[in-house]
Amino acid sequence: MSRHADLDRRTFLKRVGAAGAGAVIASRLPAPDSASAQDATVKADPSARRGGTLRFGVHTAPAHFDVHQSGTVANIGAQSPMYDYLIRRDPRDGQTIIPDLAQRWEISPDGKKYTFHLRRGVKFHDGADFTAEDVKATYERIASPPKGVVIPRTPLFSAVTDIVALDPYRIEFRLKEARPRPFMLGAFASGWNIIVRKKTLEDNAGNLRQVMAYPGTGPFRHVSRKDKEVWIMERNPDYWNKGLPYVDRLEVYHMPPFSPELGSALLTGKLDYGRLLDPVSWRKAKETPGMTAAEFPQSVIQAVFINNKKAPLGDPRVRRAMHLALDRHALVDVVRDVAPMLVGGFVYPFHELSTPAAELVSKRLGYQKDTKAAVQEAKRLMAEAGHAGGIKNLTFLVRDAATFKLWSVAIQAMLKETLNIETNLRTVQISQWFEEAAAGNFDLGISAIVSTLMDPSDYFTAWYGKDGPQNYSNWTNPAFHDLASQIEREADDGRRKTMVRQAEEILEKDPPLLPVSYEKIYDAWHNKVRGQNPSTFFGIYDVVRWDTVWVTS
Repeated sequence: MSRHADLDRRTFLKRVGAAGAGAVIASRLPAPDSASAQDATVKADPSARRGGTLRFGVHTAPAHFDVHQSGTVANIGAQSPMYDYLIRRDPRDGQTIIPDLAQRWEISPDGKKYTFHLRRGVKFHDGADFTAEDVKATYERIASPPKGVVIPRTPLFSAVTDIVALDPYRIEFRLKEARPRPFMLGAFASGWNIIVRKKTLEDNAGNLRQVMAYPGTGPFRHVSRKDKEVWIMERNPDYWNKGLPYVDRLEVYHMPPFSPELGSALLTGKLDYGRLLDPVSWRKAKETPGMTAAEFPQSVIQAVFINNKKAPLGDPRVRRAMHLALDRHALVDVVRDVAPMLVGGFVYPFHELSTPAAELVSKRLGYQKDTKAAVQEAKRLMAEAGHAGGIKNLTFLVRDAATFKLWSVAIQAMLKETLNIETNLRTVQISQWFEEAAAGNFDLGISAIVSTLMDPSDYFTAWYGKDGPQNYSNWTNPAFHDLASQIEREADDGRRKTMVRQAEEILEKDPPLLPVSYEKIYDAWHNKVRGQNPSTFFGIYDVVRWDTVWVTS
């Protein structure tokens, strides 16, 4: 890799470190009291221009329409403008937690009760009144999904025992034991946890995968959708937050992420705003007069899953050998003109609780640029496991995206050259990949998975937890699960940091997956788009409603 690329990486590490720390600090802001909560709600800006159309290009069309069951921006990027949350991340900074459908909240001194006071007079797009029963039905489904429904955010609410509608405009969440307040408030504020009608859930047996435009309370309402092309919405004239949104029409174009097509549509003015740009198009936008470009870290790990139920992949020595055989710097370089990526391990490399990224890439086997020591240890482990001659005929399930197709070929070569592990690539569409992975129809599988929060207590359960909704490797490690449970309950930051580092060591020795890299987000827009500054965000899943954005012409 060039010296210029090395300098870019060091600059980015500093930048995402600052952004990650900022997100943690913001999440610790105390909940507003009764008097200030209403004031913290986003208010209409009198200087904003009203009217017009915002044309937004984002991830390809969703495979289904159930936001709660989803883990991809293909859903949330297009659908979120139609919905609201109980509380939300402030779109002005992407971090601070502020009121939404709940105008204020209280937390009991023992941390076991969260009481939300709901807004009156809010209506769903079909004219129905919004009440606590809708919040109760929404969160009961998230916390305890019906049979056949899998929701990645379910582990966030594992401590919730009861959800009680005290009256039509007050709802109480009761916990069996306290959780750190920033963790719980972050869970409630997740952009995935849209509020839907109780009747909608009842009419569809708790499964919304095939229901295209179920009513929300959000700033925009459904007009039409052309599959795989565009989803059109209009301003909700009865929106409870008076004066918002500013634009009359929102057009969400479904485009392949990191693709030249997306970049070209933005650069030629067919789009006003592009998300998930490829690096080449992003650099062009950055250099174009009248355009702005931003980069920020993302809550996504790119990883190879290893089916622990298939011999000999259940052997930790084999999995660690494969982990050490990957040259992660080369893999990031392979996709440098396709998608922006960052080397990292099992914990977000820009989070204050993890091993610092600089230390990770300089001292730990498997992450160093010089791979000789890692390869030597990998071969030793394979011999110890009885596979010095390698392994043949492993099925490598590849998610159909440019990055994964490039990586799969490179990883196939690395495993063959270093450990004589032979794989057969099988590329499938995005929705099929998740179905095949969930069914265990693979030996290795490469994809990306999303966490809701930066806090390890989220993804330690969702990604690595026993029976976790995104634990596609079917991995179990009792020592890790016990430690993760302790981390989830620990309120002291110092003790949590020590335990997270201990958890990292377990994951390194007994890998549940092979981390490839972490994703950056490249956004760019024409300067006529105002009212949003994504450079301060963490991720793209919590601030996606477009209610505070306007266009100047």
